[in-house]
Amino acid sequence: MDLGGKFDVNLARTTPLLPELSFKNRRRWLPGLSVRLPVREMASGSSSGSLLKPSSRKSFFLPSCVIVIVGIIVALTYQSKLKPPPPKLCGSDGGPLITAPRIKLRDGRHLAYKEHGLPRDKANRKIVFIHGSDCCRHDAVFATLLSQDLVEELGVYMVSFDRPGYCQSDPDPNRTPKSLVLDIEELADQLSLGSKFYVLGYSMGGQAAWGCIKYIPHRLAGVTLVAPVVNYYWRNLPLNVSTEGFNFQQKRDQRSVRVAHYAPWLTYWWNTQNWFPGSSIANRDHSLLSQSDKDIISTLGSSRKPHWAEVRQQGIHESINRDMIVGFGNWEFDPIELENPFLNNEGSVHLWHGDEDMLVPVTLQRYLAHKLPWVNYHEVPRSGHFFHFTEGVVDDIVKTLLTTNAENK
Repeated sequence: MDLGGKFDVNLARTTPLLPELSFKNRRRWLPGLSVRLPVREMASGSSSGSLLKPSSRKSFFLPSCVIVIVGIIVALTYQSKLKPPPPKLCGSDGGPLITAPRIKLRDGRHLAYKEHGLPRDKANRKIVFIHGSDCCRHDAVFATLLSQDLVEELGVYMVSFDRPGYCQSDPDPNRTPKSLVLDIEELADQLSLGSKFYVLGYSMGGQAAWGCIKYIPHRLAGVTLVAPVVNYYWRNLPLNVSTEGFNFQQKRDQRSVRVAHYAPWLTYWWNTQNWFPGSSIANRDHSLLSQSDKDIISTLGSSRKPHWAEVRQQGIHESINRDMIVGFGNWEFDPIELENPFLNNEGSVHLWHGDEDMLVPVTLQRYLAHKLPWVNYHEVPRSGHFFHFTEGVVDDIVKTLLTTNAENK
């Protein structure tokens, strides 16, 4: 921790802490230090041997043994219980097969993707979709539920991709909000999406959308965030606002967020142990969802089963846990400080949220909309985290993103 200042230590004040001995003091000055130290003048007949007598080796050896033993126990415990196992990399011996198209990134990692809509060379508008936690490239509902008429009318191409550690994209143990944005930009460049493209981020993917506004505003044609997760530790989020949102969560998720923020090295154990509940997302517990969300999940039924197992096939730590560690960690920037990337109305930013969302409190989004008046805020009544599955909503969200800037010109 940077204490932000200098310590002015007055060494002279430490002198009284030295024992007052019944002998004559002499003033002796040490070079470079204005400190007066008492110099002991040995009385006649006294022996210096008692002052130099070594202490027992046992008094040193026993505490050292205890420290070593405790250290070994802690190390073994970390290795066996706390340290996450290495991810099962796609294409490695015994690892999952590679079936999706992938690009190779600047650091050698691979990013898997899936294309939707019109062919790239025929599309007028190109969108990069960023999925949420415990999802993958197949969960691009903003492409699969988009009406074909609208696809052709607006000339829509969309690419979804597996975020690092999910499905068939290589993990990134050094992931940060910025590194994911650079992955997105590199994906767009390697697929030749042009100098500008649209970004649509859902839930935890919405955090990456904020990152795009921060780090690559010059590449953006427009941005939409749908039910974006808010980091309770953003530095400019007022304490009363963050506390209200934080306490809105279930106790199990409050504890999980604290672990991810203050002790990220403990996150794997926390979300895999059986002593008490870990993260509801990590444990796929839908009991906390709003009734509208439960109804939607019931309606969807087994539609996700074909790729459900693939989402976490490389391991939970570099997917779900890494989302928590990055999403609720210390960010390099605060979205509340962002400026409008479209000062000339050449694009627009939209934020959609359901007022009955039990995963991301709506009060947090209302505060963001208040602080960022250039964000077009759309609050959907009687709706939860999955409101976009409602018939016609995807068309509204995508059409609003792609046409608002044109109407403003």
